[in-house]
This record gives sequence, C-alpha cells and structure tokens, in this order.
Amino acid sequence: MRGRLALLLLSGVLSMPLQARPDFDAYVTTLKQDAVAAGISAATVQAAFADIRLIEVAIKHDKNQPEFKLTLDSYIPRAVPQWKVNQARALYRQHLPLLTKIGREYGVQPRFIVALWGIETNFGKLTGHFPLISSLTTLAWEGRREAFFKAQLFDALRIIEQGHVTPEAFKGSWAGAMGQVQFMPSSFLRYAVDQDGDGSKDLWGNLADVFGSAANYLHQNGWREDETWGRRVRVPDTLDPSLFGLEVRKPLSAWQALGVRQQDGAPLPKAGMQASLIRPDDVHGRSYLAYDNYRVLRHWNRSPYFVVAVGTLADRIVK
Repeated sequence: MRGRLALLLLSGVLSMPLQARPDFDAYVTTLKQDAVAAGISAATVQAAFADIRLIEVAIKHDKNQPEFKLTLDSYIPRAVPQWKVNQARALYRQHLPLLTKIGREYGVQPRFIVALWGIETNFGKLTGHFPLISSLTTLAWEGRREAFFKAQLFDALRIIEQGHVTPEAFKGSWAGAMGQVQFMPSSFLRYAVDQDGDGSKDLWGNLADVFGSAANYLHQNGWREDETWGRRVRVPDTLDPSLFGLEVRKPLSAWQALGVRQQDGAPLPKAGMQASLIRPDDVHGRSYLAYDNYRVLRHWNRSPYFVVAVGTLADRIVK
C-alpha cells in the first residue's frame, strides 16, 4: 500500500503554497457545489459532508513522505516474515474453495490473491481508520495535487451514492486507499465487483468481494494464468549492463545462453515465455527475471519492492 501511495504522491506537481489556499470551510462549500454540478445528488453530498473536518495529519503525511534507504535484502525479510508466510498458508487453506472458484472465473492463481491481501493490509487487519471524505477533501484543499484528490473525492462520493458503503463506515488510509486490498476510489469504480451478488461491493468486510475485486483487477490488466510473476536469478559479472530493464525482453532460452541461471545455479525453465532482467538495487543487489505478470503487479503498485514482496509471498504459500 505505502509503495503505491508514495508513487502517486510523487507524480503530482506543486501548486500554490498552503498559506494562499482559501479558507477550508469556504473551500468545502465550493466543493459541494462542484460535486452536485458533476452529477452527484445533493442528498449524497449532504450526507457525505455532514461530519467534514480538516485532517491535519493527512497534510503532514503528504508533505513528509519518508525516504526509505533499504535494499531488497533488508526489505523482503520485513515484508515477508515467516509469521506472515505461516498465516498466508493457513488462510489459503481456509478459503481455498472460494479462492479456487474466483481464480477459475478470472484466470488468476489463488496464491496471488492471498499474497496481495497479505502485503496490502496484513490480511484485512490494517485497512486504515481515516474518514475518507475528510481526508480526500483535506488533500484537495491543501492544493499540491488538487485535481487528483478532487477527482478521487468525487469518485468516493459516487461509491456512497451507489450504496456500497455509508459515509460513517467509509474509512481507509490517510491518502484515500480503502478496504482490504487498498483500492483508491477510481480503482474501486473500475475494478470492484459484487462477487456474492448481495447488491453491494464491500471491500471492507466481505471476503468474496475482496478476493473477486483483486482478481478482477489483475484480470483486467492482462494477468496470465499460465505463468508465474518472475524468479530470482544469478547473473554473470560479464553481462552487458544495458540488458537490465523492463524495456528489454528476451525468451528464457536467450537469457540461458547469456549465462543467466536460477538462484541455485540450475538452468532456467524450458518455456517459451518472454522475460526482462531487472535489478532494483545496485550492481551488488538481487537480480530477477520479470515475466508478464510482474508488469501487471507493477500496474497495481509501481514499486519493484512491492512487486517482489507479493511474488515472494505467493511463491512461499505453495512451497
């Protein structure tokens, strides 16, 4: 979750300084008018903004994103500790009938659904406690990325209007990510599904909707059921550095000929899939062959650390 939000936060442009912003209450008044003009009912707007307040900590988080100086060697043990692997395996077995059904419907291996669930919110335990309408309104008012957060706010209002959550229960991260798979409002509208057919898309408490929505996200972005995500590899010191990067794609046989091997030294699998060779850290760091599904996970979260964590947990669920 933190990786995806950090990238969203870095993607914005600076706007007018905080002291030049309009009064918060006046801004809210205008914002409500704009929401109605955008087609959201006055009743929904009134209910959603009934307890609106400035969330100062959201501004603090937005302005002071931590700069983590980690390597994969230090990050992966933190992100995928043995206790999380054990819990992932237990939950995988517990929910396997539902996961199998959803996996077949969307063409996604169940272990990746569980891995995303575990990395994003520790299997639904850490979904965020901030009132989303207030948080998104605060970040829109703050002004650095007003257009982005205003659009997310209006999408959040549409989610309320569609009856998927009440304003009181609409909570998530300080930056607007919600539910057990931490969708931003725009992603909710695009990918969330009512998996059990009860009339609502409940990403907070309904595991069928949680799993189905995660699987639908992957499916809609090109997930391949017949491939894994990637694998850690050993690379000869003499390999041309220009071959690293997602822009370079070669069949596994070509990487084999260039001296790339599995981490234990074994030959690469004899499969026709294309792969890119990546090295998220420096020349002394880990190397991976990234398959098409790596790119799909990167669409979910552009951080290579996040993608490797999800892939590592997914692999360990079934090993």
